[in-house]
Amino acid sequence: MDQRAAVRDGALRAWLLKGLQRSAQGSGPHHEESPGHQHSWWQVMCLTGVDYFSTLGYQPGIAALAAGTLSPIATVLLVALTLFGALPTYRAVAKESPHGLGSLSMLERLLPGWRGKLLVLFLLGFVATAFIVTITLSAADATAHLLHNPFVPEMFAGWQVPVTLALIAALGGVFLAGFSEAISIAVVLVAVYLLLNAVVVAAALRQVFAEPLLISDWQAALTSQHSSPIAMIAVSLYVMPKLALGLSGFETGVAVMPLVKGELTSRIKGARKLLTTAALVMSVFLITSSFATTVLIPAEEFAEGGAANGRALAYLAHAYLGDWFGTAYDLSTIAILWFAGASALAGLLNIVPRYLPRYGMAPDWSRAARPMVLVFTAVSFLITVFFGAEVESQGGAYATGVLALILSAAVAVTLSAWHGGRIRAAISFGIITLIFGYATVANIIERPDGLVIALLFVVAIVITSLISRATRSTELRVTNITLDDLARQYINQCGDIRLIANEPNARDQKEYVDKAREAWELHRLRTGEGLLFLEVSVPDASEFAGELRVVGEERHGFRVLRMESSTVANSIAALLLYLRDQTDKTPHVYFHWAAEGNPIGALLRYLVFGGGDIPPLTREVLRQAEPDAGRRPVVHVG
Repeated sequence: MDQRAAVRDGALRAWLLKGLQRSAQGSGPHHEESPGHQHSWWQVMCLTGVDYFSTLGYQPGIAALAAGTLSPIATVLLVALTLFGALPTYRAVAKESPHGLGSLSMLERLLPGWRGKLLVLFLLGFVATAFIVTITLSAADATAHLLHNPFVPEMFAGWQVPVTLALIAALGGVFLAGFSEAISIAVVLVAVYLLLNAVVVAAALRQVFAEPLLISDWQAALTSQHSSPIAMIAVSLYVMPKLALGLSGFETGVAVMPLVKGELTSRIKGARKLLTTAALVMSVFLITSSFATTVLIPAEEFAEGGAANGRALAYLAHAYLGDWFGTAYDLSTIAILWFAGASALAGLLNIVPRYLPRYGMAPDWSRAARPMVLVFTAVSFLITVFFGAEVESQGGAYATGVLALILSAAVAVTLSAWHGGRIRAAISFGIITLIFGYATVANIIERPDGLVIALLFVVAIVITSLISRATRSTELRVTNITLDDLARQYINQCGDIRLIANEPNARDQKEYVDKAREAWELHRLRTGEGLLFLEVSVPDASEFAGELRVVGEERHGFRVLRMESSTVANSIAALLLYLRDQTDKTPHVYFHWAAEGNPIGALLRYLVFGGGDIPPLTREVLRQAEPDAGRRPVVHVG
């Protein structure tokens, strides 16, 4: 019975970890993975469009709730921010990060070491917020379109949460079964959805202009509520951050860059065309849909429980084009919203393996898609239940994530321009950064629940990442080892391989003479026995793993092996195992006891600075890497 259970557990584990990505951790953040298939820029635009364009399903209703009769004016200001703020920013990101890693990799590059990595961890919390809430909000809006359809029985009216959970579960199930993103599906969905939206908006505008009294009533409401055009603009600027959902999709547009056909230069041009075309198309739809829905739909219908809540354009489709066309529009909207969730989940599955495992801040199974699908699906369930699957109530969290991502992109391109000596560009992007900074702060003040959700993600990511880094700290953490000719010559000339660990300081003759005397006093090792000094320097302790290059050098009559690594103990252990396998000899390494001190402090120095109490740490790394004590390199401490 136990054997059968073990077999079942093994089969389940193999299924969950199928496709585990074993990419080299030392490839770095700017390593480009060649995609299997590349496509024309307009086809790739449709892939990001399932996220960007699908916001038309709920954006007009959210704008009407936020701005009321000022919705068209606030939307025009949002479009201006899109075309003159977000678009130039992400066109610059496309040039600076052409391999699809986006603004996070730019900031990591501009702020090396722990500063950059901690900032990336912080921003990953907002990325998770934006992507997870994309899944939950899109599923909730798809549910709203489904349940409000006149052909759906009224008995399902209160099933908003269960249906939304079912859609999210179905999305997770598709990924567990082995979903692969298909651009051809995205092209069809986007083409049909934009065509139906164009028909709905055209029919709505025709109705507006056929009844001039509607426009007059809207203008009268504007003038009665606001004293002057300046007051209207001021109020519109105040509420505009609530409309930030209309900016979502730009980060996805950069992430899909590797799928654009052509060499690097052509890919950058294609990505810029993609971003510009998507922004222009979306801008036209945002302005026209906002105007039509504000003028034609009574204000009470936008509120919770109203027929237009979360589905303003669908309301117009049913009202002016009939229930059959409206149902076709509902089905198209449900499909693209559901696929927008698929795009967001695919983005999460793409981001986590690119950053956290490379930092050592995620367990090994995080490189496998299926366990992460279960994690993200469970989190999506919690968010859905917490917000009651209401579209408008999730807008704050979504807007916070979106604005934080755009703000980080604006900061990244500003810093890049400044460091590159492009002062005018730095000033321009600096102004854009201030505008997005205002929008982010205003949104947080107005909707603090969004910040709370984002900070929960940040705290969860940081805590789990640091715990993972600590628990994985005794791995070898070396992806490849190479020895130069002189280092290899030194090893080949040795009878027994005996390495004297030396912390490089002045590297003068006195340092090496003193170290040789210490080797005799502590270990009875003579210089004439073919001793080699081993020196490790730590240029960046924040890196978790990387290649190890060993360089031979003669200094003051002593033979020295030098190498750079993110941690001393792990690199020494990795080199010893490598030398054992290459020479069939058992290497020995000799240390002196570290200075007395608090062991907790030594542990923290090891985790943060790559140093600490090197001898016992080296032995522990060797013990975990080589269970057979008879084949394990020997660590001596005196």
